[in-house]
Amino acid sequence: MKELELKYGCNPNQKPARVYMNDGELPFEVLNGKPGYINLLDALNSWQLVKELKEATGETCAASFKHVSPAGVAVGTALTDVERQIYFVKESNEELSPIANAYIKARGSDRMSSYGDFCALSDVCDAVTAKLIKREVSDGIIAPGYTDEALDILKSKRRGTYCVIKIDPDYVPEPIETKQVFGVTFEQGRNDIKITPEMFADIVTDNKDIPDWAMRDLILSMITLKYTQSNSVCYVKDGQAIGIGAGQQSRIHCTRLAGNKADIWYLRQHPKVLGLQFVDGIRRADRDNAIDIYISKDHDDVMGDDVWQNTFKVRPEVFTEEEQKEWLAGNTNVVLGSDAFFPFGDNIERAFKSGVKYVGEAGGSIRDDNVIEAANAHDMVMAFTHVRLFHH
Repeated sequence: MKELELKYGCNPNQKPARVYMNDGELPFEVLNGKPGYINLLDALNSWQLVKELKEATGETCAASFKHVSPAGVAVGTALTDVERQIYFVKESNEELSPIANAYIKARGSDRMSSYGDFCALSDVCDAVTAKLIKREVSDGIIAPGYTDEALDILKSKRRGTYCVIKIDPDYVPEPIETKQVFGVTFEQGRNDIKITPEMFADIVTDNKDIPDWAMRDLILSMITLKYTQSNSVCYVKDGQAIGIGAGQQSRIHCTRLAGNKADIWYLRQHPKVLGLQFVDGIRRADRDNAIDIYISKDHDDVMGDDVWQNTFKVRPEVFTEEEQKEWLAGNTNVVLGSDAFFPFGDNIERAFKSGVKYVGEAGGSIRDDNVIEAANAHDMVMAFTHVRLFHH
């Protein structure tokens, strides 16, 4: 198929809409549903991310995309007991495959942002992963293949309209890409730079020790940023993006936004949060929203005298600012990547509050000395990649 007609473009008034190839066939097949314009933007960007991440790490991986940026990315390592609780996983570890683990973490790291996502898998989707996807509010999935059972499960989602796309894993696009803005055609070489350990060879801090696991997380952060709307930064821990700040004009705002997301991810692991007793039959989205509010300064919105019964069986205690600060101090060995240089040391100071120990950034600011000084003050390891990864 060379062309696929779409219902409309980014918005319902933008008609007609289609995707097509100038030469050859489209590199994907729609197995179920009718993908929209933004669905396909998410699908094709997320597929590039997981394909590249697997090539770079050798590990099965998954991504959750919303509005052409990742909300979560992860490799498929086994879940810990705490992770099983914060992601509400009922299946045993023996039942879960590596691709299922990757999906759970990618979808679960920022559940508020992943609501209504498009997910990408680096490997064939199996039945257990399909069952996990079926539970969530999601627009679609892209993967290199599906087992028969998995496809049947996904086809039953959303009353049979769930979008299922099979990508050709061997497809390689042309080296030159184009796009139009206001009738003007832009042309550039594709960003085909490879993210490898050699990219982090220029370690500019006093501490120069990067363990293998931290190197993997640095690579994960940079590949994530390569497909994230700029400006962007990404916090990573144990093979999972735990905070992504995308599309901010100010880099410090990116660092704060992503840091706050990373903090929420870690706070969800506190015994007070794990012990919340929700009313029977609460919807997954309402539960996720309640947790998000409970952790915030607006906790009375779900804990007030006249409202707590709508969400909880037992009225929870306040999760105080002091308790949160003490708990967050236990989040350590976090990796931070940036798609361009940090202009000032304030980014490092904010990152330190969220447990960052390893940093990868482009370097090249006139205040590099200030940034390095801040990193040394916290005994961080920081590498200059000398590569900018803007994405628009």
